[in-house]
Amino acid sequence: MTDAAGDPFSSMGSADILSEGTDEAPRHGPEVRAFALGSDSFRPAERLSGLERMGEKIARSLRTVIEPFVQVRTQVSVVPLTTRAFDDWLEAQPNLISLSHYRLQPMKGGMLIAVPADFVAALIERFYGGHSGPQPNASKRMEFSASEELLLARLLEKVSGLLVEAWRDIMPVEAMLAQRETSRFHIRFVRPDDQVVVQNFTITPTEGQPATITVLYPLAMLRPIEEQMSKRVHDEAPSGNTAWRSMLAASLAEVQLPVRSILARPEISVAQLMTLKPGDVIPIQILPRTPLLIANRTVAEGQIGEQDGRAAMLVERVG
Repeated sequence: MTDAAGDPFSSMGSADILSEGTDEAPRHGPEVRAFALGSDSFRPAERLSGLERMGEKIARSLRTVIEPFVQVRTQVSVVPLTTRAFDDWLEAQPNLISLSHYRLQPMKGGMLIAVPADFVAALIERFYGGHSGPQPNASKRMEFSASEELLLARLLEKVSGLLVEAWRDIMPVEAMLAQRETSRFHIRFVRPDDQVVVQNFTITPTEGQPATITVLYPLAMLRPIEEQMSKRVHDEAPSGNTAWRSMLAASLAEVQLPVRSILARPEISVAQLMTLKPGDVIPIQILPRTPLLIANRTVAEGQIGEQDGRAAMLVERVG
């Protein structure tokens, strides 16, 4: 039997031994953190798949709305949904921005459409025949011009109508303009700490700078209809063959074809060609109708004129 004097644990109680063993034991495993029940993280892509699908449809239709304004081929893509506090989103916006609040009836809420000032300025330049590059002193402006206000009204009327049409796949709604502001400090959409779902559409013209049109929805408005939105998406999801055909048609629609026109077809002799020099005048006879050609095939005919200070062709006959 071991002597008590040689046993270091003989003079300690069982509680002391357990306590000391706990203090010395290395800690392994995950860190323990406090958790508030009911505070599950919200993943929009998982719970708002209907809104994701609707965004893809809106992107396709938005291109047909934007192209008449920018007057060049344009790509529109939708960015995955995000959620954030409305106040945080506002803080990230510039002082001058077009913010339009629409009430969506009969839903208990609305939507906010945001259009950046730089994009509006570029649209004006394009619409009146100018360039679409960065605008001088654009960041220092504090208000939109009268022309920009008119163009914005036309653009937002078409965009809001497009959004309402897209919502009909889920439920019929009517958009009523409640407020339009040009400053982030004056808009009243939801409470500052309310969560909003942010849907961004990236607009990339073949000429000019890309821009983003943003649509915001209150998260509280969407949560009661999450199941309804998801069900409509699965019920109306196209078959594999239909989806493939749609993708093929969309890809074919994006193919760029070189188009040319011929103003006249004069003829000269080989001798004239050999002695041709700067300053010589070749008489030509303008055709009554200028053909528009793809490869060697005439696809249309029209007259050459001018629009917005640039040469243009008025199509009078197709085929």
